[in-house]
Amino acid sequence: MKSILLFALFLSFGFSLGQSKNSTGPDTIINPLHKKYIGKIVFLDKTVLPDHLKESDFLKTTIFQENKDLDIRVFMDNSLVNYLRQIDPSLSSEELLKKGNYQFSFYIDGKLIYTENLNTGAGTQEDKKKKTTFRIPLLSSKNEDSWGKYMWMRFYLGNGGIDALEEGNHIFKIEIRPYLKTSSVKVGNIIASGEINLTVPHKNISEQQIAVQKIQPNSGWKMSDEKLDEEKIRLLNTKIAGNRFRDITSIVIIKNERLLLEEYFSQSGRDSLQDTRSVGKSFASALMGIAIKDGYFKGENQMLKEFYDLKQFKNYSSHKDSVTLKSLLTMSSGFDGNDADETSPGNEENMYPTENWVKFALDLPTTQNKPGKTWNYFTAGVVVTGDILDRTVPKGLENYAEKKLFQPLEITNYKWQFTPQQKPSLAGGLRMRTLDFAKFGQLYKNNGVWNGKNIFDKSWVQKSFTNYFTNDQNFEGYGYLFWRKVYKMGNQNFEAYQSSGNGGNKIIIFTEIPVVIVITAKAYNKPYAHSQVDKIVQDYLLPSIDE
Repeated sequence: MKSILLFALFLSFGFSLGQSKNSTGPDTIINPLHKKYIGKIVFLDKTVLPDHLKESDFLKTTIFQENKDLDIRVFMDNSLVNYLRQIDPSLSSEELLKKGNYQFSFYIDGKLIYTENLNTGAGTQEDKKKKTTFRIPLLSSKNEDSWGKYMWMRFYLGNGGIDALEEGNHIFKIEIRPYLKTSSVKVGNIIASGEINLTVPHKNISEQQIAVQKIQPNSGWKMSDEKLDEEKIRLLNTKIAGNRFRDITSIVIIKNERLLLEEYFSQSGRDSLQDTRSVGKSFASALMGIAIKDGYFKGENQMLKEFYDLKQFKNYSSHKDSVTLKSLLTMSSGFDGNDADETSPGNEENMYPTENWVKFALDLPTTQNKPGKTWNYFTAGVVVTGDILDRTVPKGLENYAEKKLFQPLEITNYKWQFTPQQKPSLAGGLRMRTLDFAKFGQLYKNNGVWNGKNIFDKSWVQKSFTNYFTNDQNFEGYGYLFWRKVYKMGNQNFEAYQSSGNGGNKIIIFTEIPVVIVITAKAYNKPYAHSQVDKIVQDYLLPSIDE
């Protein structure tokens, strides 16, 4: 009987051992400091190689300064892939690393502020198979580039970190777990955690930086005499001066066709030509609406084959013949182009180095997606729209835009970005004054009418401000090169359609209240660019308007 029990225990032990067996052999832990601090995250104010680390390098408290270094060193008893295997032992190492990575949780004073499941592409596969310790620079005085830097920006500027770290003393804590996304997201136990006492110093902000900026004469707009909650604007200006909101260059509010607020920041001014990037795409939509009204197009359902001999381009298929102007305007043409996917053949970054952007777009293969059905952000398609306009309207697009759009709006100071063929690029980059961008927004708010003149038809505004992708859960909607966005204030929802560009640039046209807001910014390629503008609108600008 005793031998049978021993045999059963052996089998049980052997089965358990087999279940917990590592996928790969992690680095051997020989550093005494590593052994002592397994399962810990330590904070440092300098870059130190693992072999040179001393316990005296570890910070327990520090004064928080964004222009100084703040690193973390993570000590683990295994490598990531083996932690992932504990979640799902049936997957290979490669499958685990395709579907999982580290999960970071950030706490301030015991409150969870932000959790991020790190993109599976962050970090090298070799490191994730072998490494049991790694360093992450969160803040770098030398602007060191790393995935940690962008994760920190998302936590700090995009998801409430800076609001929680107000002036005073705080306990900042990080926890790291493994996560795996298969049919659902599964999260493992804590791999490592650590905390530090942060002292956030007082910032000296002058009354001049906080005060609501007085609107100067000769704006080109009638002045509003309606109420504005100036205390809300003062709070906003305090946040901008204190670097809570970054790289903002201007804010303008138009209410009932009158100028209610005009403010400039970061050495910007009324006459500055704001670089709003993809805000310019919405001008392609406006110009197409004008050209249809003028009879140069039969309508937006005309097909690509009416404007090009598509068989002269690479990857011809009958699918290309059925691409419509409407599907280009709604970014649903079915071309194999997706700017959000770095591996996409039609990603805009692949277009810019080429000699002919239109040829680049028309050479692309198509997908199985039927035109008009599946949305993907596709800048090259807007370039094609601009080329079609340039070919069709008299004297070309640049002259047509000047005569039919800019002159009626009395916009005289602007600057196009051009394609390699020296044609205006409707992909973005159109620069003009903030007050002139506001005129463009107000034109749509006026249903296409400016100073009594019908620039384009009301029906074009209605079509432009229709969400054609109501079943897509990934975003709030898209019209004719306008984004749909619903802003929330308390229990109220405020629907808007907006031009939107890299850096946090917006022309926001509200559909149910008589308000147009323009915000310009230079937070190009920053992960907080758009989220901070949404917060400005929801928490400060909308509440400041007497509605």
